[in-house]
Order: sequence, then C-alpha cells, then structure tokens
Amino acid sequence: MKLQKSEFFYQIVALVLSFIVVHTIYVGLVRPNADAVIEAERQALAAQEESGTPVMFDRSAWVVLKDYEQEACFILMLWAMAIMGLKAQNVAAQRNLIDRSLVEIEEGRKVLPEDARKLARPIEALPEPDRRFLLPRALRGALNRYGSTASVAAVSSVVRDICDTEADRLDSELSLVRYITWAIPSIGFIGTVRGIGAALGNAHEAVAGNIAAVTSSLGVAFNSTFVALLISIVIMFLTHQITLMQERMVMETQDYCDDNLIRHLQS
Repeated sequence: MKLQKSEFFYQIVALVLSFIVVHTIYVGLVRPNADAVIEAERQALAAQEESGTPVMFDRSAWVVLKDYEQEACFILMLWAMAIMGLKAQNVAAQRNLIDRSLVEIEEGRKVLPEDARKLARPIEALPEPDRRFLLPRALRGALNRYGSTASVAAVSSVVRDICDTEADRLDSELSLVRYITWAIPSIGFIGTVRGIGAALGNAHEAVAGNIAAVTSSLGVAFNSTFVALLISIVIMFLTHQITLMQERMVMETQDYCDDNLIRHLQS
C-alpha cells in the first residue's frame, strides 16, 4: 500500500512538472516565435499585393507547434516518459540484483529440506526495498515451499506462479501509459475537428475572396494531427521497449531460480 501511494504521488508530481515545463516553453518561446513568423508572413503578403511579385513561404516549425492541442500532447508525452522512466529504473535495479549471488550453492551439492532455512537467511537480510523485488520473493517462496513439502515439483510451481503474477502486475501498471498513448492522437483529432469547424465558420470570407482565415484554421486542423501522430509513434516505441525489458527481467528471474536453486534440490 505504501509503495502504491508513493507511485501515485510520483505520477501526480510528474504531471504537474510536465505541465509547468511545457507551458513555460510555449509561453516564452514557441508562441512568441510563431506570432513573429505569422506577422512576417502577413507583411510579406501585403507587400505582394502592392508589388504583384509572388512570395513563397517555408513551413515554420513554430507555427506547426503553436496551438493548445500540440501543447497538451507534449505535456502527456513528458508525463508518459516520466512514468516509463520510473518503470525502467525499477527494472534496472531488479536486473542488478539478479547479478548478485543471493543463493550460494556449490556445484554438485544437493540441498535437503532442512537446509532451506539456512539458505533463506541472506535473502531475509536484504534491505526492505530489495526484499520486495521479484527475485528475493521468488527465492524465499521456493525455499519456504521446499522446507515444508520437500517437493521439487512444488518448488517449480511456486516459482512459476510468482513470476506469472509479477508479469501480470507489471503489465497492468502500464495501463496508464497505454491510456496516454491513446489520448495523444485523440487530442490531435480534437484539434482537427476544431480547425475544420473554424474553417467552415469562416467560409463566407473565403467566398468573398479572403482565404487567410480559412487557411489558418485548416492549418490548426492538420498541424495538431501531424504532431499528435508523431508523438504517439515515439510513445508507442518506448512502451514496447519497457514492456520488453519487464518481460526479460521476469524470464531472467525464473532462469536464475532454475539454475541456482531448483537444479540443486534433492527430491
């Protein structure tokens, strides 16, 4: 329960910090530069009408990023990356624990049920945060089961059950990241609807010959979807990577138990 509360607090703090960082960048950098680019284009168009010389405009990244939908997408992106960073740190700590010798059994030695308590002492002496990791829990559960049943099959079963339960838990904890991955393109589509609606509202100006308002609204529609889809691609890639890291960590834990404990047990 304490761990869940700390993780929830971390997620809230990460969301607030993501909002502060992104909104500060938008207020201080993105929108002022976008306004400057738009004003320069407006002056160039006015000069074009006077001179009759056509003017070509390059697509500005500031203009592409300036709207509220893009800002929301970047906030969600940083939030998801912060959550996945915490998950990756946890997986790295657990994989470092796998490299340690938590159970020292000489090659060729056969472990008897009465030895289980002695082998469990180094695991129980670990710091509290480390004891909550998958490998110590799997080893402790295996030794306790072996000491009480003297059955190698029961030990293999308990290790497999603990690893399967941990895999399911890790997968469920990524549900918020998956929700964010779904929400980002959805926000982009909201920008598309908003831009198209604004363009239709300014259709009478386009009929009169002034297409500036319509093109600006259509720019909102296409830019928001463009940015949202790019960000969702990045988040999906990172989500697959963290999922792969977690799955490998669970498999390595099960292999560790098989190689360093179960094969030494005496039926």
